[in-house]
Amino acid sequence: MDNADILALYDHEMRRGARPDSTDARIERTDKVVRQIASREGWSGILWSDLDESDADEQIAEQIALYTALGREFEWKTYAHDTPADLGRRLRAAGFTPDDAETLLIAETKTQLPGAEPPEGVRIEPVTDMAGVELMVRANERAFGRDASWLRDLLRVRLAQDPDVIVAVVALAGDEPVSSARMELIPGTRFAGLWGGGTVPEWRGRGVYRALIAHRARIAAARGYEFLQVDASEDSRPILEGLGFAKLSTTTPYLYTP
Repeated sequence: MDNADILALYDHEMRRGARPDSTDARIERTDKVVRQIASREGWSGILWSDLDESDADEQIAEQIALYTALGREFEWKTYAHDTPADLGRRLRAAGFTPDDAETLLIAETKTQLPGAEPPEGVRIEPVTDMAGVELMVRANERAFGRDASWLRDLLRVRLAQDPDVIVAVVALAGDEPVSSARMELIPGTRFAGLWGGGTVPEWRGRGVYRALIAHRARIAAARGYEFLQVDASEDSRPILEGLGFAKLSTTTPYLYTP
């Protein structure tokens, strides 16, 4: 498959065929949009759209009205190949606020498997309980320099509700967490999503990040997943491209608060 074929498959399986990301959410499909509606604590938003110049503004207004009636803040997750070409401008004009753009990167699981073990003195452990979650939170806060209580809340729910979908791991040097990451294995698709990889400053450049990718790739391949997907920041994009991930598109979230 070439990149255009993989992007079309991604749109079909992960966007048009999206599944709820939690037990308190539902997916609704029309001929124009696919959206998720969740509880106030969950994520609500537009996952896919098929619009043109003649109906884009009407559809944007319709989604605003729907979510506003529910009292929900929501996100419109756009991609550079979405139509119309000026969708972002139209969303801003309707009151949406854009967040930072990220790069959609894809790699085959089989290309990420060989030759990437953690450096000497570091081991990778699965996270299955709240003690492990706390280690992940500590690593994440030191890696990114910000509060990670959101990660604690997320994993508390996801590990209990979706243990076969969520894979969480932490890298330990002795008893000290030095990196952490997670992966989502989406049932019925060929894609595994990589999320949250971050390494504490003193361990960067020593192969921990690469080892976590290879570790998750082996798990994904063993469960029959063909592709790894990342929404990459500008910090991680060059690293991942150097590991063979291909750029398929860019994605920008637009947030609307009623």
